[in-house]
Amino acid sequence: MLTLLTYPRNGDVFSLSPFCVKAALLLAYSSKAWQREDLNDPRKMPHRKLPVLRTPAGLVADSVEIRKYLEKLGTDFDHGLSVREKAQSQFLIRFAEDNLYFHVVQDRWLNDAVWPTIRDTYFKEIPALIRRPVTNSIRRSVRNGLAFQGTGRFSDSERLARLDQDLQAVTSLLKDRGFLFGSQITSADFSVASMLQALQTTMVETDIVRRVSGDPKLCGYINRVFQEAVPLP
Repeated sequence: MLTLLTYPRNGDVFSLSPFCVKAALLLAYSSKAWQREDLNDPRKMPHRKLPVLRTPAGLVADSVEIRKYLEKLGTDFDHGLSVREKAQSQFLIRFAEDNLYFHVVQDRWLNDAVWPTIRDTYFKEIPALIRRPVTNSIRRSVRNGLAFQGTGRFSDSERLARLDQDLQAVTSLLKDRGFLFGSQITSADFSVASMLQALQTTMVETDIVRRVSGDPKLCGYINRVFQEAVPLP
Protein backbone atom coordinates (compact mmCIF):
# COMPACT_ATOMS: atom_id res chain seq x y z
CA MET A 1 0.00 0.00 0.00
CA LEU A 2 1.08 3.56 -0.69
CA THR A 3 1.63 5.79 2.35
CA LEU A 4 1.41 9.57 2.20
CA LEU A 5 3.71 11.22 4.72
CA THR A 6 1.92 14.44 5.55
CA TYR A 7 1.64 17.20 8.11
CA PRO A 8 -1.26 16.66 10.55
CA ARG A 9 -4.81 17.85 10.05
CA ASN A 10 -5.98 21.42 10.46
CA GLY A 11 -9.37 20.80 12.04
CA ASP A 12 -11.55 19.34 9.29
CA VAL A 13 -8.90 20.06 6.64
CA PHE A 14 -6.79 17.07 5.58
CA SER A 15 -3.48 18.75 6.39
CA LEU A 16 -1.89 21.98 7.56
CA SER A 17 -0.03 22.06 4.24
CA PRO A 18 -1.92 22.75 0.98
CA PHE A 19 0.73 20.74 -0.85
CA CYS A 20 -0.07 17.72 1.30
CA VAL A 21 -3.75 18.33 0.57
CA LYS A 22 -3.00 18.44 -3.15
CA ALA A 23 -1.08 15.15 -2.90
CA ALA A 24 -4.03 13.56 -1.10
CA LEU A 25 -6.40 14.73 -3.84
CA LEU A 26 -4.11 13.19 -6.46
CA LEU A 27 -4.08 9.89 -4.58
CA ALA A 28 -7.83 9.87 -4.00
CA TYR A 29 -8.48 10.60 -7.68
CA SER A 30 -6.10 7.83 -8.75
CA SER A 31 -8.17 5.23 -6.84
CA LYS A 32 -4.96 3.57 -5.61
CA ALA A 33 -4.99 2.06 -2.13
CA TRP A 34 -3.22 4.44 0.24
CA GLN A 35 -3.02 5.57 3.83
CA ARG A 36 -1.71 8.60 5.68
CA GLU A 37 1.11 8.89 8.19
CA ASP A 38 1.43 12.17 10.06
CA LEU A 39 4.78 13.83 10.69
CA ASN A 40 5.70 17.13 12.27
CA ASP A 41 9.42 17.18 11.54
CA PRO A 42 10.39 16.73 7.85
CA ARG A 43 14.13 17.26 8.30
CA LYS A 44 14.93 13.61 7.54
CA MET A 45 12.81 13.64 4.40
CA PRO A 46 14.12 14.33 0.87
CA HIS A 47 14.25 18.12 0.34
CA ARG A 48 13.49 18.41 4.09
CA LYS A 49 9.79 18.97 3.37
CA LEU A 50 6.46 17.20 2.94
CA PRO A 51 4.52 15.65 1.27
CA VAL A 52 6.44 12.46 0.58
CA LEU A 53 4.93 9.26 -0.79
CA ARG A 54 6.28 5.95 0.47
CA THR A 55 6.04 3.38 -2.30
CA PRO A 56 7.28 -0.20 -2.77
CA ALA A 57 10.13 1.27 -4.84
CA GLY A 58 11.11 3.93 -2.30
CA LEU A 59 10.23 7.49 -1.39
CA VAL A 60 8.73 9.95 -3.86
CA ALA A 61 9.20 13.52 -2.67
CA ASP A 62 7.14 16.58 -3.65
CA SER A 63 3.58 16.76 -4.96
CA VAL A 64 4.79 17.27 -8.53
CA GLU A 65 6.77 14.03 -8.43
CA ILE A 66 3.89 12.23 -6.73
CA ARG A 67 1.70 13.21 -9.66
CA LYS A 68 4.30 11.88 -12.12
CA TYR A 69 4.51 8.62 -10.17
CA LEU A 70 0.74 8.14 -10.30
CA GLU A 71 0.69 8.98 -14.00
CA LYS A 72 3.24 6.23 -14.60
CA LEU A 73 0.80 3.87 -12.88
CA GLY A 74 -1.87 4.85 -15.41
CA THR A 75 -3.81 7.79 -13.95
CA ASP A 76 -4.72 10.53 -16.41
CA PHE A 77 -5.38 13.71 -14.43
CA ASP A 78 -6.23 15.79 -17.51
CA HIS A 79 -8.35 13.41 -19.52
CA GLY A 80 -9.98 15.15 -22.45
CA LEU A 81 -7.96 18.35 -22.34
CA SER A 82 -6.38 19.63 -25.54
CA VAL A 83 -2.68 20.39 -25.81
CA ARG A 84 -3.50 24.10 -25.39
CA GLU A 85 -5.65 23.45 -22.32
CA LYS A 86 -2.92 21.33 -20.75
CA ALA A 87 -0.53 24.25 -21.23
CA GLN A 88 -3.06 26.60 -19.63
CA SER A 89 -3.46 24.10 -16.80
CA GLN A 90 0.27 24.25 -16.12
CA PHE A 91 0.09 28.03 -15.87
CA LEU A 92 -2.78 27.78 -13.37
CA ILE A 93 -0.87 25.28 -11.26
CA ARG A 94 2.11 27.63 -11.09
CA PHE A 95 -0.21 30.55 -10.38
CA ALA A 96 -1.56 28.68 -7.36
CA GLU A 97 1.65 27.17 -6.04
CA ASP A 98 4.05 30.03 -6.74
CA ASN A 99 1.68 32.92 -6.03
CA LEU A 100 -1.36 32.12 -3.90
CA TYR A 101 0.79 29.96 -1.64
CA PHE A 102 2.92 32.89 -0.49
CA HIS A 103 -0.21 34.74 0.64
CA VAL A 104 -0.97 31.68 2.80
CA VAL A 105 2.51 31.78 4.32
CA GLN A 106 2.39 35.54 4.89
CA ASP A 107 -1.01 35.37 6.58
CA ARG A 108 -0.07 32.47 8.82
CA TRP A 109 3.53 33.20 9.76
CA LEU A 110 3.87 36.97 9.74
CA ASN A 111 0.43 38.10 10.90
CA ASP A 112 0.94 38.88 14.59
CA ALA A 113 -2.69 37.99 15.33
CA VAL A 114 -2.17 34.52 13.89
CA TRP A 115 1.41 33.70 14.82
CA PRO A 116 0.89 32.49 18.43
CA THR A 117 -1.67 29.95 17.22
CA ILE A 118 0.58 28.83 14.36
CA ARG A 119 3.57 28.55 16.71
CA ASP A 120 1.75 26.41 19.24
CA THR A 121 0.13 24.25 16.54
CA TYR A 122 3.02 23.66 14.17
CA PHE A 123 5.66 23.33 16.87
CA LYS A 124 3.77 21.79 19.76
CA GLU A 125 6.35 19.02 20.08
CA ILE A 126 9.04 21.54 21.04
CA PRO A 127 9.13 21.95 24.85
CA ALA A 128 7.26 25.09 25.88
CA LEU A 129 10.32 26.47 27.69
CA ILE A 130 12.32 26.82 24.48
CA ARG A 131 9.51 27.02 21.93
CA ARG A 132 9.46 30.80 21.59
CA PRO A 133 13.17 31.40 20.94
CA VAL A 134 13.40 28.46 18.55
CA THR A 135 10.31 29.37 16.58
CA ASN A 136 11.11 33.08 16.53
CA SER A 137 14.34 32.19 14.74
CA ILE A 138 12.40 30.13 12.19
CA ARG A 139 9.92 32.97 11.79
CA ARG A 140 12.73 35.40 11.00
CA SER A 141 13.89 33.06 8.25
CA VAL A 142 10.38 32.98 6.81
CA ARG A 143 10.19 36.79 6.96
CA ASN A 144 13.50 37.11 5.12
CA GLY A 145 12.38 34.56 2.54
CA LEU A 146 9.11 36.38 1.83
CA ALA A 147 10.96 39.69 1.54
CA PHE A 148 13.33 38.12 -0.98
CA GLN A 149 10.44 36.52 -2.88
CA GLY A 150 8.56 39.83 -2.88
CA THR A 151 5.27 39.18 -1.08
CA GLY A 152 6.68 40.44 2.21
CA ARG A 153 7.64 43.82 0.77
CA PHE A 154 4.07 45.07 0.39
CA SER A 155 1.79 46.54 3.03
CA ASP A 156 -1.20 44.53 4.23
CA SER A 157 -3.58 46.62 2.12
CA GLU A 158 -1.39 46.26 -0.96
CA ARG A 159 -1.17 42.49 -0.54
CA LEU A 160 -4.91 42.16 -0.06
CA ALA A 161 -5.56 44.26 -3.18
CA ARG A 162 -3.20 42.10 -5.24
CA LEU A 163 -4.76 38.92 -3.90
CA ASP A 164 -8.26 40.22 -4.55
CA GLN A 165 -7.35 40.77 -8.19
CA ASP A 166 -6.10 37.16 -8.42
CA LEU A 167 -9.21 35.77 -6.73
CA GLN A 168 -11.43 37.71 -9.12
CA ALA A 169 -9.54 36.08 -11.98
CA VAL A 170 -10.36 32.65 -10.56
CA THR A 171 -14.06 33.50 -10.22
CA SER A 172 -14.06 34.72 -13.84
CA LEU A 173 -12.64 31.40 -14.99
CA LEU A 174 -15.32 29.56 -13.02
CA LYS A 175 -18.20 31.49 -14.57
CA ASP A 176 -20.81 28.98 -15.73
CA ARG A 177 -18.38 26.14 -14.99
CA GLY A 178 -18.17 23.60 -12.22
CA PHE A 179 -14.40 23.39 -12.46
CA LEU A 180 -11.62 25.37 -14.12
CA PHE A 181 -11.90 23.54 -17.45
CA GLY A 182 -15.58 22.74 -17.47
CA SER A 183 -17.70 20.05 -15.87
CA GLN A 184 -14.79 17.68 -15.27
CA ILE A 185 -12.19 18.07 -12.53
CA THR A 186 -8.56 18.22 -13.68
CA SER A 187 -5.09 18.62 -12.21
CA ALA A 188 -5.35 22.42 -12.08
CA ASP A 189 -8.32 22.13 -9.71
CA PHE A 190 -6.25 20.08 -7.27
CA SER A 191 -3.68 22.86 -6.95
CA VAL A 192 -5.98 25.89 -7.08
CA ALA A 193 -8.62 24.47 -4.72
CA SER A 194 -5.97 23.36 -2.22
CA MET A 195 -4.52 26.87 -2.03
CA LEU A 196 -7.95 28.50 -1.82
CA GLN A 197 -8.89 26.15 1.00
CA ALA A 198 -5.68 27.04 2.81
CA LEU A 199 -6.42 30.76 2.44
CA GLN A 200 -9.90 30.12 3.82
CA THR A 201 -8.90 27.98 6.82
CA THR A 202 -6.11 29.84 8.61
CA MET A 203 -6.74 29.15 12.30
CA VAL A 204 -7.51 32.78 13.19
CA GLU A 205 -10.03 34.79 11.16
CA THR A 206 -8.12 37.32 9.09
CA ASP A 207 -9.01 39.67 6.25
CA ILE A 208 -7.97 36.97 3.79
CA VAL A 209 -10.05 34.31 5.52
CA ARG A 210 -13.05 36.64 5.40
CA ARG A 211 -12.39 37.49 1.75
CA VAL A 212 -12.42 33.86 0.61
CA SER A 213 -15.16 32.71 2.99
CA GLY A 214 -17.37 35.59 1.89
CA ASP A 215 -17.15 34.72 -1.80
CA PRO A 216 -20.00 32.33 -2.74
CA LYS A 217 -18.38 31.41 -6.06
CA LEU A 218 -15.07 30.44 -4.47
CA CYS A 219 -16.72 28.61 -1.56
CA GLY A 220 -18.94 26.66 -3.93
CA TYR A 221 -15.92 25.70 -6.00
CA ILE A 222 -13.92 24.55 -2.97
CA ASN A 223 -16.86 22.46 -1.77
CA ARG A 224 -17.30 20.85 -5.18
CA VAL A 225 -13.68 19.79 -5.31
CA PHE A 226 -13.48 18.43 -1.77
CA GLN A 227 -16.97 17.09 -1.20
CA GLU A 228 -18.40 16.15 -4.57
CA ALA A 229 -15.49 15.42 -6.89
CA VAL A 230 -12.72 13.97 -4.71
CA PRO A 231 -13.77 13.59 -1.06
CA LEU A 232 -10.85 13.01 1.28
CA PRO A 233 -10.74 10.76 4.36
